[in-house]
Amino acid sequence: MVNEMITLFILNDPPYGTERSYNALRLAGSLGKGGNQVRVFLIGEGAACAHRNQKVPQGHYSIEVMLKAVSKHGGEIGVCASCMDARGMSDADLIEGSHRSSMDELARWTEGAGKVIVF
Repeated sequence: MVNEMITLFILNDPPYGTERSYNALRLAGSLGKGGNQVRVFLIGEGAACAHRNQKVPQGHYSIEVMLKAVSKHGGEIGVCASCMDARGMSDADLIEGSHRSSMDELARWTEGAGKVIVF
């Protein structure tokens, strides 16, 4: 059953080293597969989650693959532009389905969300 309510996920942690981003994307992916509208905003160290061509040891989870799955199911992925710049990331470094974003967009997404979950 499709739910028209938007769930916004705000991820602050890096892609690896903790399991917070992994767990957030597990939940976002499950909601997206279920037909729910999902948005993911990557901020701070979380911006690195959207870096393309991640090299992950075989058998370990890939944040890049998990983000692409969210996008595949209609989810939107914004990456904080200031956080990208601070980490030397360009638009060309972003995975397909994500985009350079801003605090203004995060504010609009927050206002339009039925639920906001921060990891």
